[in-house]
Parts: sequence; C-alpha cells; structure tokens
Amino acid sequence: MPRTASSYLSMVWAAACVGLLLASTATAQNGAGNAAHPVPPGGWAPELGQLTGHPLEPALDRAYKALKQIEREVKDYTCTLVKRERVDGKLTEQEFMFTKVRHEPFSVYLYFLPPPPPQSDNISGREVIYVAGQNDGNLIAHEGKGIKAILGAVPLKPNSTLAMAGSRYPITEVGLLNLTRRLVEVGESDRKFGECEVKYVPNSKINGRSCTLVQVEHPVPRRNFRYHKALIFIDDQLNIPVRFEAYDWPKQEGGQPLLLEEYTYVNVKFNVGLTDADFDPRNPNYKFYKK
Repeated sequence: MPRTASSYLSMVWAAACVGLLLASTATAQNGAGNAAHPVPPGGWAPELGQLTGHPLEPALDRAYKALKQIEREVKDYTCTLVKRERVDGKLTEQEFMFTKVRHEPFSVYLYFLPPPPPQSDNISGREVIYVAGQNDGNLIAHEGKGIKAILGAVPLKPNSTLAMAGSRYPITEVGLLNLTRRLVEVGESDRKFGECEVKYVPNSKINGRSCTLVQVEHPVPRRNFRYHKALIFIDDQLNIPVRFEAYDWPKQEGGQPLLLEEYTYVNVKFNVGLTDADFDPRNPNYKFYKK
C-alpha cells in the first residue's frame, strides 16, 4: 500500500523546515552566535561537527537525520509539481507537471498539464523521461503541441541549452531528495556567516488550507548568500511544506524583493511501486512515439 505525504514527507520537511521553528526567535547579526542549543534526542548529527550556536544548527541537525532516513526508506513517489522560475532575468509563467520519481536508479517522468485560464497554454502534453545510466546519459522528450510536436521524441543532454530552456535546474536535480540535499548545502554555507534571521507566522493560507509560514532572511546583500529571503509554507494538518519561495534582494532601496523561484507540491504519494515501465518512453500509456 502506498504511503501518503503525512508519513514520509513529514520526516523530510519537518526536519528541514519545521526544525527552523525551533530557531525561529534566534537571530545572528554579526557572528555565528554563542547560545548553546539543547541536545536533541539521540544527540547531534555527526555531520554537524563542532557546534557554534548558529540559529540554523537545529534545522541542519534534523535535515541531516532526515536525509539519511529518506535514503533508507523512500523508494519512489508521485506528485503534481507547480513551478515558476526567473530565467535570464524574466519570470516565467507557472508550469504544472504530473511527476514520477524513483531513487534507484534515479528516474524522472514529467507530464505537463494544461494551466488554468487565462494563462496561455504552450506546453501541455509535453513528456520528459530521464533515467540515470540509460539513453547515453540523455533525457528523452517530446512536445505535445505545435510544430515541434512533429519532430517526435528527441534525446537531449540534461544540461544542454534546449533541455534547460525555461528552467533554472536540470532534470537531474528534480525531486525532494535532491532538494533536501540542497537545503543542507545552503544551510551549511549560511552557517559560516551571521546576518541570518529565522521567523515563522502561524495561520497562513495556501489554497484555502491552514499553514505555518517559515521565513529565513538575510537582511544585507552579501556575495556568500544565495537568497535574500526564503519562504516555506507547512500544511498544519499534513505537517508538510506545500510551497517554497525564494527571493533576491530588491534592485533599488525600498523596492520589492524579486521572486527567483517557487515550487508547490500537491497530491504526494510515496512508495507507490513504480517500475521500469513508468520510465520507459515506449510505455503504451505515453506518447513519445507514434502508434
């Protein structure tokens, strides 16, 4: 039986995000901080090394532990991913994708869904498959409409210009496990510096559902920080984040932060038993090749 978001996402995102709530009142202004954190159950993750009292350390501890747990226990999942990104200085329209992910071997299937009106629909019906170690390292893609659809399925290097068109990250970085690894990477980088504020706002709403908003902000632009501000909305009932937003610093003093990327995950189901057929472009349920 597949397990849903309330069981497995909670261990990943409660670790990476809810852990921030424990540090929500802490702010490191000019240094890493000196206050000692309470020792968590089971002790600190050894990956943390020497503790400094930085307000992100409780979150990093939980993220490291969650990373190990998801690697052990989550084999695959399906979801609908809604993304919007700033690429080459331009904010794209939202994209809606039914998504399948398998961890071993790393495999991704994307089917682009029609967006709600009045947004223009240029890419619905597109399908993309990537399997690590197969297809000479290429992804396989086809368009669902327009003149490009006539070309049928085409192989593309994941980091090629065509494959990366309209995206900040290649398909090889899709998925919650990769995102958790990136959260650890960013957290460790931020931990080297001060000027990190962590706050949360209860009773926020996303799609009509009650959420807790976790906000991590770097007030002053520094080359060592990737984001000015990151927002994570955690569904209060499911105990999972349902939305992630990242912002750059305003272009002018007093201006609004610039949205860099936002991702919303819905209908997440884990360990659904995905097989090789789910990542085979010759699957009769897919339309990579004409019948």
